[in-house]
Amino acid sequence: MQASLRDRLHPLIHRLADCIEAVWQEQLLLAPYSVPTDLGYIEGSLEGERLVIENHCYETPQFRKLHLELAQVGNGLDILHCVMFPNPAYALPIFGADLVGGRGGAISAAIVDLSPISRDRALPERYQARLTELPSVHFSQPRALPEWGDIFSEFCLFVRPVNAEEEAQFLQRVKDFLTLHCQIAATETPLTSDLEIAGVTAGQRYYCTKQQQNDKTRRVLEKSFGSEWTDRYMNTMLFDYVT
Repeated sequence: MQASLRDRLHPLIHRLADCIEAVWQEQLLLAPYSVPTDLGYIEGSLEGERLVIENHCYETPQFRKLHLELAQVGNGLDILHCVMFPNPAYALPIFGADLVGGRGGAISAAIVDLSPISRDRALPERYQARLTELPSVHFSQPRALPEWGDIFSEFCLFVRPVNAEEEAQFLQRVKDFLTLHCQIAATETPLTSDLEIAGVTAGQRYYCTKQQQNDKTRRVLEKSFGSEWTDRYMNTMLFDYVT
């Protein structure tokens, strides 16, 4: 990514972007992912302020798409969005993380999860065991999940970090989730049953359709680029799925 945008973003967003890329490079065998030429770097305006979006994507044998998005609206809104979509032949949960920074240098929202894609909405036992072993963390301002948030696991962390200590805790928790996810994925055996692969595909589709209900994201994009462009961006860049 262009350093110019990353360097302008909230320090926690900058550190988290660096952390995610470092874990990917250390744990996975990355290959470039083909991003539409007009969606890698995007500029627009929102209520008179400049909007910049940068997307970097990769793929691996286990993951059809690793997506890291950085965005900034004027001097008042900084965003990090990350999702790892497994290949349908791998029965893996979906890693997701988001950070939103507002005016005055505060982080208004920080979320990380390994979202299950099974019909019973439960993570595989090997994930539950590893996640349960992680040290406990405490945040003074937990946040409530949205109404469509049944896609998230019992281990989902959604908070408003209020100081440097809580920011550091969140960063470490993302690194922990991401590292164990990559380590488990690297040892996973691909599915061979068409029925099981269809189940994974259905689970990913359900995740994406729920995420597309995020009205806040849609409103920001529609104000800047219109509804047609927003539909394309959300369906092909943010939350695409195998049909």
